[in-house]
Amino acid sequence: MQKKTAPHDDPAATRILIIDDDVELCELVTEFLQPEGFRVDAVHSGTLGLEKALAENYALLILDVMLPGSRGFEVLQRLRAKSRIPVIMLTARGDEVDRILGLEIGADDYLPKPFNPRELAARIQAVLRRSVPASVEESAPAVSLQLGDLEFNPSGRSVRRNARPVELTSVEFDLLGIFLHSPGKVLEREELAHEVLGRDLNAFDRSIDVHVSNLRRKLGPLPNGQERIKAVRGAGYLYVIPDKQKGR
Repeated sequence: MQKKTAPHDDPAATRILIIDDDVELCELVTEFLQPEGFRVDAVHSGTLGLEKALAENYALLILDVMLPGSRGFEVLQRLRAKSRIPVIMLTARGDEVDRILGLEIGADDYLPKPFNPRELAARIQAVLRRSVPASVEESAPAVSLQLGDLEFNPSGRSVRRNARPVELTSVEFDLLGIFLHSPGKVLEREELAHEVLGRDLNAFDRSIDVHVSNLRRKLGPLPNGQERIKAVRGAGYLYVIPDKQKGR
């Protein structure tokens, strides 16, 4: 009988790196994700994890906040200086400060411990869908969009402001795409969460607010000094139509 190739031996499998000092948790996650088509590596220190993440080709990183030596936030900060690899952070349940800080530094999503492996798999799939170049998606627009001082290129997943590149995470890029396709329209937080995070928001989930805040900071104000993305109390957010394009 021919031996069936194990999922972790499949060279075509999606590679994921877990950085967590909980060996038992890493083994549990690995056992669950391998049948889902993922090839999983685990490292138990932040220093080694960072080196491995930068040296090898991974599709996604699962990063614990509490690590010996270097905390997860330090690892993420150093990683973001050199890489845009998608990151899901593992945080202590109920610790909203850690979640917000991780998103502000550049995490794509977070998951509080303890968690259901199925929920982790769903988060991974949602993040990976966002990181796939839009040119391979049938429903994605193939042409660039110009609005005011911004040029949005869905095929290359790139953004330029005044011809200068703006580095965005996958969530920020997709958020901007939604805003630019509906300028002047109020978009509900729940709607944005479904579109870019692939999940519902609970009453205390500020993920979308943090991602919008990061997007505002990276893009800066409109050329006239006006706020680019406005919060509408009790409703959501809207992208302000630049003066030159009003009335078109």
